Amino acid sequence: MDTAKQKTLGGSFSLFGKGLHTGLSLTVTFNPAPENSGYKIQRIDLEGQPVIDAVAENVTDTQRGTVLQQGEARVSTVEHGLSALYALGIDNCLIQVNGPEFPILDGSATMFVEKIQEVGIIEQVAPKDYYIIRKKIEIKDDQTGSCITILPDQDFSITAMCSFQSKFISSQFATLDHIENYAQDIAPARTFVFVRDIVPLLEANLIKGGDLDNAIVIYEKQVEQDKLDKLADLLKVPHMDATKIGYMQHKPLMWDNECTRHKLLDIIGDMALIGKPIKGRIIATRPGHTVNNKFARLMRKEIRKHEVQAPIYDVNDEPLMDNIRIRQLLPHRYPMQLVDKVVSMGATSIVGIKNISSDEPFFQGHFPEEPVMPGVLQIEAMAQTGGLLVLSQLEDPEKWSTYFLKIDNVKFRQKVVPGDTLVFKVELLQPVRHGISSMKGYAFVGDHIVSEATFTAQIIKNK
Repeated sequence: MDTAKQKTLGGSFSLFGKGLHTGLSLTVTFNPAPENSGYKIQRIDLEGQPVIDAVAENVTDTQRGTVLQQGEARVSTVEHGLSALYALGIDNCLIQVNGPEFPILDGSATMFVEKIQEVGIIEQVAPKDYYIIRKKIEIKDDQTGSCITILPDQDFSITAMCSFQSKFISSQFATLDHIENYAQDIAPARTFVFVRDIVPLLEANLIKGGDLDNAIVIYEKQVEQDKLDKLADLLKVPHMDATKIGYMQHKPLMWDNECTRHKLLDIIGDMALIGKPIKGRIIATRPGHTVNNKFARLMRKEIRKHEVQAPIYDVNDEPLMDNIRIRQLLPHRYPMQLVDKVVSMGATSIVGIKNISSDEPFFQGHFPEEPVMPGVLQIEAMAQTGGLLVLSQLEDPEKWSTYFLKIDNVKFRQKVVPGDTLVFKVELLQPVRHGISSMKGYAFVGDHIVSEATFTAQIIKNK
C-alpha cells in the first residue's frame, strides 16, 4: 500500500493582467505552502493583508464566477487558478493577489498550468488525504435542471453535459477520464458568453475587462445592426455584420466542444474548494458555479461525517500476511493473537483484519447475555497490527518483540459483537527512533470507526 504524499509548488510565480469584471490591472502570485494548509488566498492590498480559506463555505456569490469572502476580504474569479492547482495535484498553496479578483488572462487555465510546470512540484512528507467515494452522492437543482452526481471510481474522472438555450449551440459533452490529460485537453478551454447576456452583465457593472482575447463570444440570435454596433462600441471591437451568426473571437476554437470543456474546467476549480482530493467519477448535467458550490458544500458535510475513512477491504484479495506469517513475527498465541491477516502495508501504514466469532473466549464473561468485545482488546489488536508494521522492516524480525509504553487519546464509539469484522488501520506518527515507535490506530466495522487510540511502543530484542 503505497501512500501518496502531499505536494506544493517548487517555487513562487506571478501572473499579470486585467480583471474580467473590474477591469483593474492585477497581479496574482502563487507560493509554496506548508503541509495540511490547503489553499489560502491573501489580499495583500488590504490593511492587515487578510487571508481567505479557499473552502466551499466561504463562497458568497456565484453569479458569473466563484467569489470567496471571509470577514471583509473578498476575491472573485478564482476558479481557473484553483482548477490548475487541483488538476496538477497541488495540495498546499498560498495565493496572494493585489485586488478583488484574479486576472482573467486569456480566459483559460493554460498560463497557470505553464507556470506551475515551470517552477515544478515538490513532494512533502505528510500523506495525501484522499476522500474515496464509496456510494452515489447527488445534488439536483429542479429550477435549472442542473444535477451533479459522483460515483465510486478508483481515480478522479469527470464528464460534463451541457444544454444551452440556443439553436446555434445546443447540446455538448466533454469527458476527462485521466487527470493527467488536463493540461492539454481541458486547461486551454476559454470562458464564453452569449451576446444576449453581455448587456445585462455590463448593466450589473460586470465584465469591464472582457474582450475577444479573453472570452469566446457567441452570437447565436440575430439582432438589429445598430444594436450590435452599440455593443461592439461598448466592447471596443470592430463592427460586425449582424446577419452572420456564429462565434466571435480573435483565436479560432480549440475544439468544437470548447465551451463544455471550459465548464469542466470550472467544475474542477469549484471542486478544489472541497478541501481534499477526491477519488470518484463526477457526472455533471447543466453545471454552473451555483450547483457546483452546492455540491462542494454537500461533499464537505459528507467528509465531516466520515472524518477518517475505513480502508477498502476485499475478502477475495490474497493477504500480504496470513495467519502463519503473523505467528512467525508475533509471540502471541491463542487466545491473545488478535490479528488474523494483513491485507495491505506501506512504509508508514498497515491494514489488518480480525474476524470476531461467537466462540471468542472473552465473550464467556463479557458478557454472557450480551457479548461485547472488551475495548482493551481492540487496542491490543491495533498494537499487534502496528507491531507487524514495525517488525516487518527489521532484519530477522522473529528475534524482536514490541511492548506498550503509553496509550493516549483512546475513544470507543460503537460496540463490537460476534459476527463483526474488525479492520485495523495503523499509521506511524514519526519514524522509529532508538527502538521507540509512536502510532495512531483505528478500528472499523464497515464504514464506521468503533475505536481509536494513539500509542507508543518499544522494540526489544528477545532474550
